Amino acid sequence: MTDFAPAYPGLDPQPYGPPSGSLADLLERVLDKGIVIAGDIKIDLLDIELLTIRLRLFIASVDTAKKAGIDWWETDPALSSRAAREELAEENERLRARLDALEGAEEPAGAAR
Repeated sequence: MTDFAPAYPGLDPQPYGPPSGSLADLLERVLDKGIVIAGDIKIDLLDIELLTIRLRLFIASVDTAKKAGIDWWETDPALSSRAAREELAEENERLRARLDALEGAEEPAGAAR
């Protein structure tokens, strides 16, 4: 039986073991710390800029996003029922104030008739 020796003694052919983390571990780390992906797309024709698209993607958990000061989903009526109710209440209040102002402006004119 022949025993093969490595070409370079003391050098392990695999110094690092196989990755022990799973996809779930990776996803947990990304959501815990957050990741930013940024890029620009430019379309030029004869040195004339026709279109520029700037893409910014922030992937994180809700808690990490809030720590970063990002909470737009809480105030967007399309994404939050509480925000939709608040928007309707504010609109109702503005319309009532406008109606009161219009009715108040018409009363002196009606009294002069």
